[in-house]
Amino acid sequence: MKVVIMGCGRVGGALATRLDEENHEVTILDLNEYQFERFLPDSFGGRKITGNAVDQDVLRRAGIEEADAFVALTQGDNRNAMASQVAKHIFNVPRVVCRIYDPIREEMYNDLGLRTISPTRVGAKMAWEELGV
Repeated sequence: MKVVIMGCGRVGGALATRLDEENHEVTILDLNEYQFERFLPDSFGGRKITGNAVDQDVLRRAGIEEADAFVALTQGDNRNAMASQVAKHIFNVPRVVCRIYDPIREEMYNDLGLRTISPTRVGAKMAWEELGV
């Protein structure tokens, strides 16, 4: 599978590493080149591109036109949603996953057809389950 990931933080780096280890074709984008050093192992065989994934030219350089999946994992809900919409509606990427921290925004973006993950909801659910109430 060809996957483009926006955001090379802890989650993006871990996902990119795992996909690479399982022999998927991975391209990871970040605004800050230093993030690649911080969160990707030396053995990472995918592509690393410094740039803004909201920019269509940067996405084209990353191979978005041939991508099977796009994952937006930056800290910014708005950037994640915007880039995900571009990937889904302009480049017709079949599978788009978008991290959204704000649960209210997550519902709105779900209604717009985006597959979303809310760490806020996931964390609250896990804490609830651990309480055993």
